Amino acid sequence: MIPVALTVAGSDCTGGAGIQADLKTFAALGVYGESVITSVVAENTCRVFSRRDISPEMVTAQLDAVYQDIPPHAVKLGMLPTIEVVETVADWLAAHPKQPVVTDPVLVATSGDDLVDRKALETIQTKLLPLTTVLTPNLPEAEALTGIAVTDEVSMKAAAAMLCNMGAKAVLVKGGHLQGEALDILCDGKEYYRFSTPRIPTRCTHGTGCTLSSAIAAYLALGKPLVEAVQLAKEYLQEAIRQGTPLGQGHGPTHHMHPFYRWDAQ
Repeated sequence: MIPVALTVAGSDCTGGAGIQADLKTFAALGVYGESVITSVVAENTCRVFSRRDISPEMVTAQLDAVYQDIPPHAVKLGMLPTIEVVETVADWLAAHPKQPVVTDPVLVATSGDDLVDRKALETIQTKLLPLTTVLTPNLPEAEALTGIAVTDEVSMKAAAAMLCNMGAKAVLVKGGHLQGEALDILCDGKEYYRFSTPRIPTRCTHGTGCTLSSAIAAYLALGKPLVEAVQLAKEYLQEAIRQGTPLGQGHGPTHHMHPFYRWDAQ
């Protein structure tokens, strides 16, 4: 069996985040990648210039085309820019409940620019979370979805539990915005799991959330259980950050293909 993963997300023209980062991650981890584009974003390592959202009808057409021919073993959801697109994807997945779904609730780019209509939050909470195998919010996203301040390990656990109660089967709250260690907390509704790595001093952090969630989806497509998939994805991302690609004038991208070559060895 050839493992297949699908990313449903926005396009980043500089290749460090979104669809491009997801497909690179899938390839690096030995998974065949497919994509459904929800928005075309003109952005670089410094800021977002503009975006053109894809119509719900075209999103549905892409999903239909993929599933009729090469159905995936796991799905990663990234940027779903409007209420209509969130509803479209949620309704479609509800009718095709055959694979794990990793939802990265992308709200803001690394540059700080909004990527999603904030009115879509309630729809994400009510329609998408119950279809989600694992949700991967960072601290601001966890705060937006729960309404509580998420500033430390205790509140990360509280937010994860709240989001599980909203319907997600598991929640990984990412602590990249904290000081000190790079700490993530996973809650599966019963137990908490702590994933901690040393923080790497670098500006190459563009697309880290996309990369982590797509790595989790890749490992789930490979048949790994959730906790192992998260651990392996965290290790993959840590090395991708360590070997971050020194490109651009802002937050540079990570090195998605680090299992195969190093930039400093070229």
